[in-house]
Amino acid sequence: MFNHYLITRFNLKNPKWDVTKNNETLLTDEWLEHRLWLFQNFCFPSVAAQTNKNFTWLIYFDSTTPDTYKQKIETIVGNEPNIRIFYIDGMPAFYPEINKIITSEAADKPYLITSRIDNDDCISKNFIDEVQKQFASQDYMAIDIINGYSLQIKPVIMLGKKEHIFNPFISLIERNENPKTVWANDHNHWKKETRVKQITGKRLWMSIIHEKNKVNEFDGYGNIPWKSVNDEFIVSDNMKATIANEILPYNKWAWTSFKNELYVKWVLFNKTFKKALGIYKLKQ
Repeated sequence: MFNHYLITRFNLKNPKWDVTKNNETLLTDEWLEHRLWLFQNFCFPSVAAQTNKNFTWLIYFDSTTPDTYKQKIETIVGNEPNIRIFYIDGMPAFYPEINKIITSEAADKPYLITSRIDNDDCISKNFIDEVQKQFASQDYMAIDIINGYSLQIKPVIMLGKKEHIFNPFISLIERNENPKTVWANDHNHWKKETRVKQITGKRLWMSIIHEKNKVNEFDGYGNIPWKSVNDEFIVSDNMKATIANEILPYNKWAWTSFKNELYVKWVLFNKTFKKALGIYKLKQ
Protein backbone atom coordinates (compact mmCIF):
# COMPACT_ATOMS: atom_id res chain seq x y z
CA MET A 1 0.00 0.00 0.00
CA PHE A 2 2.85 2.43 0.64
CA ASN A 3 6.54 3.15 0.28
CA HIS A 4 8.28 4.56 3.35
CA TYR A 5 11.36 6.77 3.10
CA LEU A 6 13.42 8.03 6.02
CA ILE A 7 15.30 11.10 4.79
CA THR A 8 18.40 12.84 6.17
CA ARG A 9 20.36 15.84 4.94
CA PHE A 10 23.96 15.82 6.04
CA ASN A 11 26.50 18.48 5.03
CA LEU A 12 24.51 20.24 2.31
CA LYS A 13 25.69 23.80 1.80
CA ASN A 14 23.11 26.35 2.83
CA PRO A 15 23.77 30.14 2.73
CA LYS A 16 21.25 30.64 5.57
CA TRP A 17 23.05 28.27 7.93
CA ASP A 18 26.77 28.86 8.33
CA VAL A 19 27.68 28.88 12.06
CA THR A 20 27.10 26.75 15.15
CA LYS A 21 25.54 28.06 18.36
CA ASN A 22 29.13 28.87 19.44
CA ASN A 23 29.64 30.95 16.30
CA GLU A 24 31.97 28.35 14.77
CA THR A 25 32.03 27.91 11.00
CA LEU A 26 29.95 25.01 9.70
CA LEU A 27 30.84 22.45 7.00
CA THR A 28 34.58 22.57 7.63
CA ASP A 29 36.57 19.33 7.81
CA GLU A 30 36.47 19.60 11.60
CA TRP A 31 32.68 20.00 11.55
CA LEU A 32 32.27 17.05 9.19
CA GLU A 33 34.60 14.86 11.26
CA HIS A 34 32.53 15.61 14.36
CA ARG A 35 29.22 14.99 12.58
CA LEU A 36 30.42 11.68 11.21
CA TRP A 37 31.43 10.69 14.73
CA LEU A 38 27.92 11.52 15.97
CA PHE A 39 26.38 9.74 13.00
CA GLN A 40 28.46 6.61 13.56
CA ASN A 41 27.80 6.46 17.31
CA PHE A 42 24.15 7.53 17.50
CA CYS A 43 22.13 8.01 14.33
CA PHE A 44 23.35 5.14 12.17
CA PRO A 45 23.18 2.32 14.76
CA SER A 46 19.70 3.42 15.86
CA VAL A 47 18.35 3.30 12.31
CA ALA A 48 20.18 0.08 11.39
CA ALA A 49 18.58 -1.59 14.44
CA GLN A 50 14.98 -0.93 13.38
CA THR A 51 12.70 -3.88 14.04
CA ASN A 52 10.68 -3.03 10.92
CA LYS A 53 12.92 -3.06 7.83
CA ASN A 54 10.17 -2.02 5.40
CA PHE A 55 11.65 1.39 4.62
CA THR A 56 14.47 3.02 2.68
CA TRP A 57 16.86 5.53 4.24
CA LEU A 58 17.96 8.29 1.86
CA ILE A 59 21.02 10.25 3.05
CA TYR A 60 22.14 13.35 1.15
CA PHE A 61 25.70 14.66 1.26
CA ASP A 62 27.15 17.65 -0.55
CA SER A 63 28.91 16.96 -3.85
CA THR A 64 31.98 18.79 -2.49
CA THR A 65 32.50 16.21 0.26
CA PRO A 66 36.21 15.24 0.16
CA ASP A 67 37.01 11.71 -1.02
CA THR A 68 38.53 10.80 2.34
CA TYR A 69 35.19 11.44 4.00
CA LYS A 70 33.27 9.63 1.28
CA GLN A 71 35.34 6.57 2.12
CA LYS A 72 34.54 6.99 5.81
CA ILE A 73 30.85 7.31 5.00
CA GLU A 74 30.84 4.15 2.91
CA THR A 75 32.69 2.29 5.68
CA ILE A 76 30.13 3.35 8.27
CA VAL A 77 27.12 2.45 6.14
CA GLY A 78 28.61 -0.80 4.88
CA ASN A 79 26.25 -3.13 3.07
CA GLU A 80 22.99 -2.16 4.71
CA PRO A 81 20.48 -3.02 1.95
CA ASN A 82 17.93 -0.28 2.67
CA ILE A 83 20.34 2.66 3.01
CA ARG A 84 21.20 4.81 0.00
CA ILE A 85 23.75 7.61 -0.22
CA PHE A 86 23.59 10.57 -2.60
CA TYR A 87 26.02 13.43 -3.33
CA ILE A 88 24.18 16.52 -4.57
CA ASP A 89 24.79 20.24 -5.15
CA GLY A 90 23.80 21.73 -1.82
CA MET A 91 20.40 22.54 -0.29
CA PRO A 92 18.92 23.95 -3.54
CA ALA A 93 19.12 20.43 -5.00
CA PHE A 94 17.81 18.61 -1.93
CA TYR A 95 14.05 18.74 -2.45
CA PRO A 96 14.22 18.20 -6.25
CA GLU A 97 16.42 15.13 -5.68
CA ILE A 98 13.93 13.69 -3.20
CA ASN A 99 11.13 14.18 -5.71
CA LYS A 100 13.22 12.54 -8.40
CA ILE A 101 13.62 9.37 -6.36
CA ILE A 102 9.95 9.22 -5.40
CA THR A 103 8.77 9.87 -8.94
CA SER A 104 11.00 7.18 -10.41
CA GLU A 105 10.79 4.51 -7.72
CA ALA A 106 7.63 4.89 -5.64
CA ALA A 107 4.99 5.21 -8.33
CA ASP A 108 3.87 1.60 -7.84
CA LYS A 109 2.21 2.24 -4.47
CA PRO A 110 -0.87 4.44 -3.91
CA TYR A 111 0.47 5.96 -0.68
CA LEU A 112 3.72 7.42 0.55
CA ILE A 113 5.21 7.85 4.01
CA THR A 114 8.20 10.11 4.51
CA SER A 115 9.98 10.63 7.83
CA ARG A 116 12.88 12.85 8.78
CA ILE A 117 15.83 12.44 11.12
CA ASP A 118 18.82 14.72 11.66
CA ASN A 119 22.24 13.15 11.30
CA ASP A 120 23.17 13.71 14.96
CA ASP A 121 20.03 12.29 16.59
CA CYS A 122 18.71 8.77 17.13
CA ILE A 123 15.42 6.91 17.23
CA SER A 124 13.91 4.00 19.11
CA LYS A 125 14.31 0.64 17.39
CA ASN A 126 10.50 0.66 17.11
CA PHE A 127 10.21 4.12 15.54
CA ILE A 128 9.57 3.03 11.94
CA ASP A 129 7.09 0.39 13.07
CA GLU A 130 5.16 2.84 15.23
CA VAL A 131 4.94 5.37 12.40
CA GLN A 132 3.62 2.73 10.04
CA LYS A 133 1.03 1.66 12.61
CA GLN A 134 -0.52 5.11 12.14
CA PHE A 135 -1.18 4.42 8.46
CA ALA A 136 -4.89 4.30 7.62
CA SER A 137 -4.94 5.30 3.94
CA GLN A 138 -4.96 9.00 4.84
CA ASP A 139 -4.90 11.44 1.94
CA TYR A 140 -2.64 13.76 3.92
CA MET A 141 -1.68 13.44 7.58
CA ALA A 142 1.42 14.46 9.51
CA ILE A 143 2.45 12.19 12.38
CA ASP A 144 3.95 14.16 15.26
CA ILE A 145 5.45 11.91 17.95
CA ILE A 146 5.66 14.30 20.86
CA ASN A 147 7.45 12.26 23.52
CA GLY A 148 11.15 11.51 23.47
CA TYR A 149 14.38 11.98 25.36
CA SER A 150 17.20 14.50 25.42
CA LEU A 151 20.75 13.20 25.86
CA GLN A 152 23.59 15.63 26.46
CA ILE A 153 27.01 14.15 25.76
CA LYS A 154 29.25 17.17 26.52
CA PRO A 155 30.49 18.76 28.73
CA VAL A 156 28.83 16.18 31.00
CA ILE A 157 26.48 13.33 30.14
CA MET A 158 22.86 13.84 31.21
CA LEU A 159 19.70 12.04 30.12
CA GLY A 160 16.16 13.28 30.58
CA LYS A 161 12.63 13.14 29.23
CA LYS A 162 11.50 15.68 26.67
CA GLU A 163 8.22 16.67 25.04
CA HIS A 164 8.46 18.54 21.77
CA ILE A 165 5.55 19.41 19.53
CA PHE A 166 6.29 19.94 15.79
CA ASN A 167 9.68 18.30 16.30
CA PRO A 168 12.43 17.26 13.84
CA PHE A 169 11.25 13.61 13.87
CA ILE A 170 7.94 14.29 12.15
CA SER A 171 6.49 12.02 9.44
CA LEU A 172 3.98 12.56 6.66
CA ILE A 173 1.46 10.08 5.27
CA GLU A 174 -0.05 11.14 1.96
CA ARG A 175 -1.64 9.84 -1.20
CA ASN A 176 1.04 9.28 -3.80
CA GLU A 177 -0.27 11.80 -6.30
CA ASN A 178 2.21 14.67 -6.71
CA PRO A 179 3.29 14.12 -3.09
CA LYS A 180 4.87 16.94 -1.11
CA THR A 181 6.93 14.78 1.33
CA VAL A 182 7.80 15.76 4.88
CA TRP A 183 10.73 17.87 3.64
CA ALA A 184 8.52 20.27 1.67
CA ASN A 185 8.76 22.53 4.70
CA ASP A 186 10.82 22.85 7.87
CA HIS A 187 9.46 20.91 10.85
CA ASN A 188 8.18 24.13 12.48
CA HIS A 189 5.81 24.55 9.53
CA TRP A 190 3.53 21.86 10.93
CA LYS A 191 2.26 24.20 13.62
CA LYS A 192 0.33 25.87 10.80
CA GLU A 193 -1.14 22.60 9.49
CA THR A 194 -4.48 21.26 10.71
CA ARG A 195 -3.93 17.74 9.39
CA VAL A 196 -1.63 16.55 12.17
CA LYS A 197 -2.01 13.50 14.39
CA GLN A 198 -0.14 13.84 17.68
CA ILE A 199 1.19 10.62 19.20
CA THR A 200 1.84 10.35 22.94
CA GLY A 201 2.44 7.47 25.33
CA LYS A 202 5.70 6.18 23.90
CA ARG A 203 9.09 7.89 23.81
CA LEU A 204 10.41 7.11 20.35
CA TRP A 205 13.22 9.59 19.69
CA MET A 206 16.32 10.92 21.38
CA SER A 207 17.77 14.34 20.64
CA ILE A 208 21.55 14.40 21.08
CA ILE A 209 22.88 17.63 22.57
CA HIS A 210 26.51 18.43 21.87
CA GLU A 211 28.82 21.43 21.72
CA LYS A 212 28.27 22.08 18.00
CA ASN A 213 24.46 22.15 17.88
CA LYS A 214 23.12 24.99 15.78
CA VAL A 215 20.26 25.78 18.17
CA ASN A 216 19.39 23.01 20.64
CA GLU A 217 20.38 23.04 24.28
CA PHE A 218 19.80 20.38 26.91
CA ASP A 219 16.37 20.70 28.51
CA GLY A 220 15.72 17.13 29.58
CA TYR A 221 14.19 16.36 32.95
CA GLY A 222 13.51 13.48 35.29
CA ASN A 223 15.50 10.62 36.79
CA ILE A 224 16.00 8.35 33.78
CA PRO A 225 18.60 5.59 34.29
CA TRP A 226 20.49 4.79 31.10
CA LYS A 227 19.81 1.07 31.63
CA SER A 228 16.08 1.77 31.30
CA VAL A 229 16.44 2.94 27.68
CA ASN A 230 19.62 1.42 26.25
CA ASP A 231 17.90 -1.71 24.96
CA GLU A 232 15.49 0.38 22.90
CA PHE A 233 17.82 3.15 21.72
CA ILE A 234 20.72 1.42 20.04
CA VAL A 235 24.01 3.33 19.99
CA SER A 236 27.55 2.12 19.31
CA ASP A 237 29.05 -0.30 21.84
CA ASN A 238 31.72 2.22 22.82
CA MET A 239 29.17 4.97 23.40
CA LYS A 240 26.86 2.63 25.30
CA ALA A 241 29.69 1.85 27.72
CA THR A 242 30.76 5.48 27.98
CA ILE A 243 27.27 6.65 28.87
CA ALA A 244 26.81 3.87 31.42
CA ASN A 245 30.09 4.75 33.12
CA GLU A 246 30.01 8.53 32.96
CA ILE A 247 26.37 9.63 33.12
CA LEU A 248 25.85 12.31 35.77
CA PRO A 249 23.84 11.02 38.75
CA TYR A 250 20.41 12.60 38.95
CA ASN A 251 21.06 14.11 42.37
CA LYS A 252 23.81 16.21 40.79
CA TRP A 253 21.39 18.00 38.46
CA ALA A 254 17.98 17.67 40.15
CA TRP A 255 17.49 21.46 40.35
CA THR A 256 18.28 21.81 36.63
CA SER A 257 15.82 18.99 35.97
CA PHE A 258 13.11 20.84 37.90
CA LYS A 259 13.65 24.04 35.91
CA ASN A 260 13.82 22.12 32.62
CA GLU A 261 10.54 20.35 33.31
CA LEU A 262 8.78 23.65 33.96
CA TYR A 263 10.21 25.09 30.76
CA VAL A 264 9.42 22.08 28.55
CA LYS A 265 5.85 21.78 29.79
CA TRP A 266 5.26 25.52 29.47
CA VAL A 267 6.48 25.53 25.86
CA LEU A 268 4.32 22.49 25.06
CA PHE A 269 1.25 24.09 26.67
CA ASN A 270 1.89 27.43 24.97
CA LYS A 271 2.26 25.95 21.49
CA THR A 272 -0.73 23.63 21.94
CA PHE A 273 -2.88 26.50 23.21
CA LYS A 274 -1.90 28.77 20.33
CA LYS A 275 -2.69 26.06 17.81
CA ALA A 276 -6.07 25.39 19.42
CA LEU A 277 -6.89 29.10 19.19
CA GLY A 278 -5.92 29.16 15.53
CA ILE A 279 -3.12 31.68 16.08
CA TYR A 280 -0.90 29.76 13.71
CA LYS A 281 -2.17 30.27 10.18
CA LEU A 282 -1.35 28.08 7.21
CA LYS A 283 -0.48 30.11 4.14
CA GLN A 284 -2.35 28.82 1.15
